Amino acid sequence: MATFLIAAALLVAATLLVLLRPWRRAAQAAESTARDANTAVYRDQLAELDRDLAAGTIGPADHEQARGELQKRLLADAGVAEPVIAPRASGRSTVIALALALPVLAAGLYAWRGNPAALNPPPPPAQRGEVTQQQIEQMIATIEARVEKNPNDSKAWMVLARSYRAMGRPADSAKAFGHVGSELLDRDPVMLTEYADVLATVANGDLQGKPLKLVQQALAVDPNNAMALSMSATAAYQRQDMKTATAQWQQLLPMLPPESDYAKFIVQTLAEIRGGTAGVAAGSASAPVAAAARASSPSTSAATKSSAGAATSVSGRVTLSPALASKVQPGDTVFVFARAPQGPRMPLAVKRGLVSDLPMDFVLDDSTAMSPEFKLSSVPEVRIEVRVSRNGSATPSAGDLIGQGSVVKPGATGVAVQIDQIRP
Repeated sequence: MATFLIAAALLVAATLLVLLRPWRRAAQAAESTARDANTAVYRDQLAELDRDLAAGTIGPADHEQARGELQKRLLADAGVAEPVIAPRASGRSTVIALALALPVLAAGLYAWRGNPAALNPPPPPAQRGEVTQQQIEQMIATIEARVEKNPNDSKAWMVLARSYRAMGRPADSAKAFGHVGSELLDRDPVMLTEYADVLATVANGDLQGKPLKLVQQALAVDPNNAMALSMSATAAYQRQDMKTATAQWQQLLPMLPPESDYAKFIVQTLAEIRGGTAGVAAGSASAPVAAAARASSPSTSAATKSSAGAATSVSGRVTLSPALASKVQPGDTVFVFARAPQGPRMPLAVKRGLVSDLPMDFVLDDSTAMSPEFKLSSVPEVRIEVRVSRNGSATPSAGDLIGQGSVVKPGATGVAVQIDQIRP
């Protein structure tokens, strides 16, 4: 701002110098006195006497006498104070008017046509109430140093756990929650559900075990905690306990905005449970649960492929790593599913097969969607994942064989996914 104002002042000053120069010269010329004018007249008269003497018009005696008289008159006039010939009032007024009006007019024109607000730069993020990434990292480092010095500081561990969770670091968050004392954790249903959520996220959406125990603790403290009800219903749905899932979703539904996506999911899921068409879907603890598992069998793959649109399907082949061939049986179930790389872990489309079908070609599209609300064609990118289950359950468990493909766009073909890992 200061730089701009200095530059603007210099420009105005330069403009004034150019505009006022003619009036300044006129004022200087007008400062001559009447004495100067009389002196010039006497000088002309003396010159004329000298010319007459040279021409012989007058004699030397007359010339000398006339010259002496002129000198006496000049000396007499020099002793009288002469008034200064004042410059024209209009010139001085113009100078003053220009000097005052030009800066005022320039400022007014800029205020009208310019951008005065640009003179005030925006305050830094800290003054605007925003938190920068650097500030967050500094805060995290401070808390980490605090818990290192005092490992029994439960409140510091709580802040650290929630910070890690907000930053998308569920594994670190789960470890930090593990250091929060039971006195602080057990009476806070929100913290209990947050802890359960990060544990389930680390477990690829599996709520069984410790996550479910934490959720049940939260419901014991607050039976109407919305997040705890959602997670408990999801866990019940995963283990095919439709009675519990129905009761808890019905309890949760009035707490949700009627037009929200989750509310629509619950209505759809409850309708399919009543109709007996609901299946089990492995979903994230914090994501809406799928309404039904519509995994296609190998016998329907040809029809699925012919009906799927090229821009709304993903096709490819699943293979089994030779190193894991001894870990499976021909009758083990193979689940091939598409998920969004970012967002809910709920599968968008699923295909079911057997290990005996491997290597197995697959086509995933909207006809194999888990719910009409979440379709493969509704996302810009998907990741193809594979899981082998010995008991045929859609719920992930330790010892399952898994594989993961690259992120592709709907319409991709020839996607290769190899089953090459064991789920811990």
